[in-house]
Amino acid sequence: MPDLHPLVRQLLFTRSEFKRGLRGLTTADAAQRFLPMNCISWNIGHLAWQEQRYFIYYSQPPAERRLPFPRIDAAFAYGAPASTPPFIDVLSAWRRITALADEWLHTVTTADLQAPVLNKDGSPGKRMFGSLLQRTIYHYWFHTGENAAIRQMLGHTRLPQFVGNIDEQAPYIPA
Repeated sequence: MPDLHPLVRQLLFTRSEFKRGLRGLTTADAAQRFLPMNCISWNIGHLAWQEQRYFIYYSQPPAERRLPFPRIDAAFAYGAPASTPPFIDVLSAWRRITALADEWLHTVTTADLQAPVLNKDGSPGKRMFGSLLQRTIYHYWFHTGENAAIRQMLGHTRLPQFVGNIDEQAPYIPA
């Protein structure tokens, strides 16, 4: 992974930490809600929605944009109603979506990240891809913490206590 953009490397590390927080999770526990929070399985679907929207959909030319998983878009978009989807289903969708997103992410350059997301009519939008990438990283950390809190409320023990091996997996790289 030496040729990955440093911000992409941070996303990949963040994803790995998100997955680390899911280890040992049962289907029943993934669907447990503690109001007003969503359940862990919904959080997985929600992050899959964001990656699909930002790194698959927006990276396509506006006239050709397609969502490979429209059900994820409908069920887990920002503001979508709470649900308790099957853990295995959303985790599978998340894995497939992140693999598709990686096809674009593994090729991005600084210039790509400084480019605006194009509107449907092809005009430059207000958001830049780099900001979307940062937003996604921060969003993962938000839900990683929320998932840890849910697991603590479920009585789970031996959960991750701190950020993993960032020094080897995603060290600081000067710009």
